[in-house]
Amino acid sequence: MATSSSHLLTNRAPARGLVIVNTGNGKGKTTAALGVLLRAWGRDMRVGVVQFLKSEHARFGEIVAGRRLGIDWIITGDGFTWTSRDMNETVARARHGWRLAQERISDGRYDVLILDEFTYALHYGWLDTHEVIDWLKAHKPPSLHLIITGRYAPPALIDYADLVTEMTEIKHPYNDQGIRAQPGIEF
Repeated sequence: MATSSSHLLTNRAPARGLVIVNTGNGKGKTTAALGVLLRAWGRDMRVGVVQFLKSEHARFGEIVAGRRLGIDWIITGDGFTWTSRDMNETVARARHGWRLAQERISDGRYDVLILDEFTYALHYGWLDTHEVIDWLKAHKPPSLHLIITGRYAPPALIDYADLVTEMTEIKHPYNDQGIRAQPGIEF
């Protein structure tokens, strides 16, 4: 007997929200997270993104598409850390992003929330990893799927997460062939 997809959505057990970490030096951490976000959006789940490093003036393809789809998309960074002209401002923006993320996590407005490039704030010590994890244990709704991306995921975050994927670079067109980043592929 066939079951409609709407029946599957309304008669399922409540979700156990996962903490998912996409880390490593390879390409695809944010891309994988956005794939989950798009899948969830297609299932009428409430989704959102908080980006920690990208500039608030960035117009990457995923930002444009997300906003066209009506996805709550917050950008708190001032660009990548290696180009920052004012590290105090970069750190302040990351901490502000965490406050915004805390509001969005604790108020239960989402089924899936991405904290994009959040691992950098932990790795560089802008936020204390153990304090972040303790806060998540106390305030993350049980059904919220939280996806954290970025290189250098701290071991404590990896231990806390339910699912961890490490992207490993095997071959990259820029490094191996000098092919620069391309619209629709990298941004």
